[in-house]
Amino acid sequence: MNQRKQPRKKTQTKKKKNNQRKAKQAIRPYITYKDRVFRMLFKDRRRLLELYNALNDTDYTSHEKLEVNTLDNAIFIKMKNDVSFVIDSNLCLYEHQSTCCPNMPLRGFLYFADLYKKILGDVDLSSNRRITIPIPHYVVFYNGKERREEKFIQRLSDSYETPAKGISADKGCMELTVQTLNINLEHNKDLLDKSPSLYGYAYFVAAVRKNMEIMELKEAAESAVAECIEKDIIKDFFLEQRSEVVAMSIYEYNEEYIRRELHEDGYSEGEKAGYDRGEADGRRKGLIEAVDRIMEKFHIDLSEACESVGLSEADYMDGKQIKNKYLSMQN
Repeated sequence: MNQRKQPRKKTQTKKKKNNQRKAKQAIRPYITYKDRVFRMLFKDRRRLLELYNALNDTDYTSHEKLEVNTLDNAIFIKMKNDVSFVIDSNLCLYEHQSTCCPNMPLRGFLYFADLYKKILGDVDLSSNRRITIPIPHYVVFYNGKERREEKFIQRLSDSYETPAKGISADKGCMELTVQTLNINLEHNKDLLDKSPSLYGYAYFVAAVRKNMEIMELKEAAESAVAECIEKDIIKDFFLEQRSEVVAMSIYEYNEEYIRRELHEDGYSEGEKAGYDRGEADGRRKGLIEAVDRIMEKFHIDLSEACESVGLSEADYMDGKQIKNKYLSMQN
């Protein structure tokens, strides 16, 4: 009697599609957990004004003076801005980051360009009358673990291409600076003391991290929210947004998992190689290895894998060609 063969290929195909679906669900939101909680918290103009006063030692009391002009559909795909606003003559862009990103000045440069376009509207720039614009201020609130300084400055000029050998470097005609403030609970205590909302956010993140040493993520987030409510730490926010905050905390697990297991290992290997072939080459090698591992691990296509680590497909292909050429020379 002939036994009917099991449709293994169909089962494997279904399993592959399930893996792809799970991977996409993990990769697409994995970078946004803290960003979204932070952004949700400071969408409240009263809290935003409180933060502005804490940063600038001002004493504004009317949040009506604060005009939020956040670009919800901005140029960034994975990492959306948090909040931008105008108060008096100041145009402020506040962002949150849980990892160090060297491209913040470039992001800010492009973002401010869109903001000024929005502010100016149809103003005739050929007019003989000087057109004034609000003064830009760019602040990043950082609570990652890579850097431990209280604050540090990033500049747009850091991203300028290095001239060919023998050609003198040119500083160019434009500069943009980003002030990054460490808001981990043990840092910038004066600022945290001045802004209860920022302190509450920092406390929550620290509580989640501590709880995760002995709890699963969901339980850790729920426990952290309950602790904040019990201790009256931005209690009204957590009571109102409890389920959303817990849900967003799940995304943090996806971020930590993908970066630790798939990205950082390859990045570290690339950095070590960078000592021999230059820092830029080392970083590129690390990102390429991360993309390869993500495709193998989650069975997803190149575009999705590149998006998850912030690498363009063109840079990936160029890097692979350089790597293959280098390996062929070694053989």
